[in-house]
Amino acid sequence: MPLYEYHCEACGADFEALVSFSKADSVSCELCGSEKVQRVNSTFAAARSDSGSSGFQGCLPSCSPGG
Repeated sequence: MPLYEYHCEACGADFEALVSFSKADSVSCELCGSEKVQRVNSTFAAARSDSGSSGFQGCLPSCSPGG
């Protein structure tokens, strides 16, 4: 199940929810219960498996070379 990030238009709260893809657009705010929430684009982590390296590799723009 994917983890989605949301922003509540009613109270301004930002929160994450672990929901199935089919229910990703029918989430209510964890704080106030409002259904006026917008799914927010978020960064992601990709699993990588090399010889000698395993685990998750995630990168924000600030960790790229020269940045």
